[in-house]
Amino acid sequence: MNASISTDTQASGRRVVITGLGVVTSIGIGVEAFTAGLRDGRSGVKPITAFDTTGFAHANGCEVTDFEPERWIVRQPPEELGRASQFSVAAARMAVEDAGLTEEDVRARRSLVSVGTTDGESRDLDQLVGASVAGGFEEHDPVVARRVPAGRLSAGIVRELGLTDVEAVTIPTACAAGNYAVGYGYDALRSGDVDIALCGGADAACRKTFTGFYRLGTVAPEVCRPFDKDREGILTGEGAGILLMESLESALARGARIYAEVLGYGLACDALHPVAPDQGSIARTIEIAHRNAGVTPDQVDFVSAHGTGTKANDITEAGAIRQVFGEDAMPRTVSIKSMIGHSMGAASAVSAAACALAITEGFIPPTINHRETDPECAVDCVPNEAVEAELTVVQNNALAFGGNNAVLILGAYRDHRSAA
Repeated sequence: MNASISTDTQASGRRVVITGLGVVTSIGIGVEAFTAGLRDGRSGVKPITAFDTTGFAHANGCEVTDFEPERWIVRQPPEELGRASQFSVAAARMAVEDAGLTEEDVRARRSLVSVGTTDGESRDLDQLVGASVAGGFEEHDPVVARRVPAGRLSAGIVRELGLTDVEAVTIPTACAAGNYAVGYGYDALRSGDVDIALCGGADAACRKTFTGFYRLGTVAPEVCRPFDKDREGILTGEGAGILLMESLESALARGARIYAEVLGYGLACDALHPVAPDQGSIARTIEIAHRNAGVTPDQVDFVSAHGTGTKANDITEAGAIRQVFGEDAMPRTVSIKSMIGHSMGAASAVSAAACALAITEGFIPPTINHRETDPECAVDCVPNEAVEAELTVVQNNALAFGGNNAVLILGAYRDHRSAA
């Protein structure tokens, strides 16, 4: 691989690096446990318990079963937050601590909190709708009703950390929302609008989303097998991924550990179909991301794919990757959804954290549950076992309904980035 990366894009603004990670997933909570889960190819699959699954022929998912909100949420009553907001707040506090910062450090800086989501607090909405059906609006629990606004996913972080000089946004671009949120923070840091950014995504398992995918016929009976010829669909999951980002100058000044550099990203909204992905649009988004990051296809070491495990997504996404990279130069293309399921708005943020860890730790996580690659996909999905690799540039794909596509490019930090 050619290690020389263009600095034209970086020269136009401040360089942005990731110095803290917070993750809540079904294969591990926190950086250490999550990294171990990725290396080991751990599966988060288990029967769904978040809601009554009576009447469904199959109901496996990837729930987070060992989450203790009170361990991470200390400045506000955890019960005042919905489950997705609890995930978001907990992951943000983890990211701050992982970055070697204190609450006071963050409060002293101009900051941005940007959180992506698909469902917001739909789990609470499920409960409120059930109460309405059973007994009318007077049966609504006021505590639950107050938790519903999706803005709580970002506002909860602001409240928990006591931030004042802050912009807080919640981005609802469905399953690409995590990458959108990271891109938003990248722009704000590069331009100098903020000094620190907490960005990512969060979602909680809910009946609405499971039922929607089930009715579409895209929920797998047992496990998720991205790119496998016998794949049967997604498994719904939940969790959060929050990245703490700051300028390179800030990180170097305080001697911070740098996981990765954010090189750039690309966005597109083709709006061609409510649910079906479009190969051309995905390919264009990848190309936009490469140009924005100042990299060429031959420099990408592996792709963390959207990789849902549905027939349509995997063939279309693999086709778009082949269109950009060429038939004979396809990078390894993995899907961690085989391990953690599809955590909706959290998915690409958790994958971004996985990419940053892969760069730092020197490995490519596997696509588990794999038996035989679909010839129509024809990717090296790193089946079942992680591989050691020295990584310089990693691509993180996120594709959403309505053609909301977002591709993030991360790179290993090099203090000689401008050298050939």
